[in-house]
Amino acid sequence: MFLAVGAMLLAADRVSAFIERHPSVKVLALSFLVLIGSMLFAEGMGNHIPKGYIYFAMAFSLGVEIVNIKTGSRRKA
Repeated sequence: MFLAVGAMLLAADRVSAFIERHPSVKVLALSFLVLIGSMLFAEGMGNHIPKGYIYFAMAFSLGVEIVNIKTGSRRKA
């Protein structure tokens, strides 16, 4: 547990700098939280959502964001 806390403390500055350079990552992270929260709520109400749908949606969104970041850096250069 202490090792994980230490790793987070070491990575916090880099993650913070990355998010400052790419603010759309904040929106992506919030949408992931909403997606997971909706899935947990649905499962709490008795509806099963296959995890593959959630993972695919997250992977696709992350892929689109990576392409967005790559093309955005080319436009600035």
